[in-house]
Amino acid sequence: MAARINKIGILTSGGDSPGMNAAIRAAVRTALYHGLDVYGIRRGYQGMIDGDIFKMQTTDVSNIIGRGGTILKTARSKDFMTDEGMQKAYTQLQKHDIEGLVLIGGDGTFRGAVAFFNKYTIPAVGIPGTIDKDLSGTDFTIGFDTAVNTAVWAIDKIRDTAEAHDRLFLVEVMGRDAGYIAIHSGIACGAEDILIPEQATDINEVLDRIDRDELRKKTVHILVVAEGDDFGGVKEFYPRVKERFPLLDIRTTVLGHIQRGGPPSSSDRVLASRLGHAAIGALLSDHTQVMAGVINDEIVYTPFESTVKQRTCIHKDMLEMIRVLSA
Repeated sequence: MAARINKIGILTSGGDSPGMNAAIRAAVRTALYHGLDVYGIRRGYQGMIDGDIFKMQTTDVSNIIGRGGTILKTARSKDFMTDEGMQKAYTQLQKHDIEGLVLIGGDGTFRGAVAFFNKYTIPAVGIPGTIDKDLSGTDFTIGFDTAVNTAVWAIDKIRDTAEAHDRLFLVEVMGRDAGYIAIHSGIACGAEDILIPEQATDINEVLDRIDRDELRKKTVHILVVAEGDDFGGVKEFYPRVKERFPLLDIRTTVLGHIQRGGPPSSSDRVLASRLGHAAIGALLSDHTQVMAGVINDEIVYTPFESTVKQRTCIHKDMLEMIRVLSA
């Protein structure tokens, strides 16, 4: 059995997601409870390379559970993808005697962890912090619920003005490679159609559905489009719709980064707290190179490689339901 870890580092990496601060808080306080020294690493792997590392106390995480963003800041690091960058990062960890890592992020974060461990065998445990919900090994990722609720809040307001003016709105939500935000927000808002990266878009079928709605005098059309849809988002999709319906009042809205910000929902705060606590438990029990997740309300641990190689699937019943409920 490996020697007990006494000093750990915590970082957030990749895109920010609401609830990251709650996860930091839980991990820091759990580690301190068990007598560990905790070091915060600012700006992810780049901060590790630059030595932007500081010792954390319980007061550093006071009153952050309800804040969006991340107090540790985040970044994507091209330097960390090089042997030289990894060597610099390892040297900085040695300087602070850091023996284990808690990594809060998504697939890029965990790919980096695998490459780093293969070179320097630094034990690490991951926490899924991404609004896209695109990792295997957990039912939900930190930030997803908040992002969906933000999108629903915005689309509900758009529907009000669409109804007032008899307009068709193309609403773009985040999701470069995954359509979960589009699916969940679209269903929750009663969207007439939802376009996602996981399913090829039949443009003629979509236009025919709009045509049928027009014939039966349906005055409101909300189409939710994931940014990674095969048409390239609403800017590419708009001309095709306008060409078919030149007299229809069509507007586009890109929700963008409002989906990343704001206070995390209660669900995201609880999820982040559970996973932050579980990550420290895994490090202390020498169960590392895994991501802590929740499946069927139970804490589970999945090897990093499996979380990023096996994408979760959109359930067919949800795709069918969209067609039925929008009729």
